[in-house]
Amino acid sequence: MRLDTLRHRLRTLGANPAHEEHVLRRWVQAKPQTAGRRRIENYLPQALRDALPALTDELANLARLQSEHSGADGSSRLLIALADAQTVEAVLLPPGGRAKKSHGLCVSTQVGCAVGCVFCKTGEGGLARQLGSAEIVAQVALARARRAVDKVVFMGMGEPAHNLDNVLDAIELLGTAGGIGHKNLVFSTVGDARVFERLPLQTVKPALALSLHSTDDARRNALLPRAPRIAVAELLEHAEAYARATGYPTQLQWTLLAGVNDGDDEVEGLVRLLRGKYAILNMIPYNHVDGFGYRRPSPERCTELFRTLNQRGVLTRLRQSAGQDVDAGCGQLRSRVIELRPAHAA
Repeated sequence: MRLDTLRHRLRTLGANPAHEEHVLRRWVQAKPQTAGRRRIENYLPQALRDALPALTDELANLARLQSEHSGADGSSRLLIALADAQTVEAVLLPPGGRAKKSHGLCVSTQVGCAVGCVFCKTGEGGLARQLGSAEIVAQVALARARRAVDKVVFMGMGEPAHNLDNVLDAIELLGTAGGIGHKNLVFSTVGDARVFERLPLQTVKPALALSLHSTDDARRNALLPRAPRIAVAELLEHAEAYARATGYPTQLQWTLLAGVNDGDDEVEGLVRLLRGKYAILNMIPYNHVDGFGYRRPSPERCTELFRTLNQRGVLTRLRQSAGQDVDAGCGQLRSRVIELRPAHAA
């Protein structure tokens, strides 16, 4: 379901813009429709009030919890069933921020993914379908029914640039009725010209995360085989322009793969391309996936890279993949369900 379809249905039930706002705000904030000082019988049109129970059930059915897998780090991997029985994954991230009070959620934007990153389980099965904007928002509503969520990263299953209209519609609602600060809505992409054209035009301008993984064009193309063929230097210039315009630094994602992108040549490339840029490099040691031939560098090498880059003027964070003890790499839970499904049901 798309949000514009939902809005149209509300209008056919007699809703005006204020009534729409009432219904959508309470849904995305995981509050009862009766919450608030106003009594809905004195506010909402009769036809809309009559339809609310069935509509509430339908919205809940857009994203239903199929299973939850909690990690020792405070993360929780959610396997989510959609109305058509397809599944996607979302991750409740460990508490963050200076006071450890910020609660983030990583959501999916597609069932599967067409980019085919060679180290990612999601890309192995290709793309099944796009998620509608309401299905994306429904993941947030589901998570908020379990704990507070004040940050949403579009970094789960799928490439947001390949579902751009639906993702931008979801971001618009989350940044308004959803009450999430714009810099806490993080649009992650492998890089697409349409992203750099469209994001600056939005009312709600999210922060940008760019999946980099290498400074060498040929190596990056091999790691991300179906990403747009845009040179790394050009991608970083587009990202820098957007970061300066919004005031949010670009978040550069770098999955550390031993013997692939953890060498001194990459260090030199990062220093050359990133020193002085309004960006933060997030280095994330590889999260093991059975059947894939990649491994994470040693802890000592990871620490050496982190220290060297910071000393040479590249603001770098060394992160740990959330929920490694519960197979939290994107696509692992969904693939496990598909593998266990009887052949006649596949």
